[in-house]
Amino acid sequence: MQALTGEQYARLRQLPEAWSRCHLKDAKRDPRFNPRLGVDAICFQLHRLEDGRRGLLGALVTPVSLSLALVIDEPSAPRPTTGDLLLALPSGHYPFVFESLGEADGWWRCELLDDLSDVGSLQEGSRLAQQLMERVMASAASIP
Repeated sequence: MQALTGEQYARLRQLPEAWSRCHLKDAKRDPRFNPRLGVDAICFQLHRLEDGRRGLLGALVTPVSLSLALVIDEPSAPRPTTGDLLLALPSGHYPFVFESLGEADGWWRCELLDDLSDVGSLQEGSRLAQQLMERVMASAASIP
């Protein structure tokens, strides 16, 4: 697996902050809101889309959910014109929806767990996200 560049890491650090600016106020009103969790984008790796574009695929932990997230790794690429994307990963096909994070940015998100109220800490959330990525990136035949 190829390591991410400093520029890619810097972009990924900005996205949770953008999510918080756009969605945290509403998330706090959600009955599933877990105040022990923050917003974190972790375990991102390079991923080539079927149309040839480069992407960064990883896990998004928020106080209300755990999702797969895909960022197009071409900052000058135009914003999507459609809200849906079906992504083929080793463990199966996953439906993603584009989520705007302000005027110039956004990502594709596939929510996998919609209730993290029983997760005790950000560290537990990070471990859960790591396990999720291991399973998603393993072929369906190798998952027990």
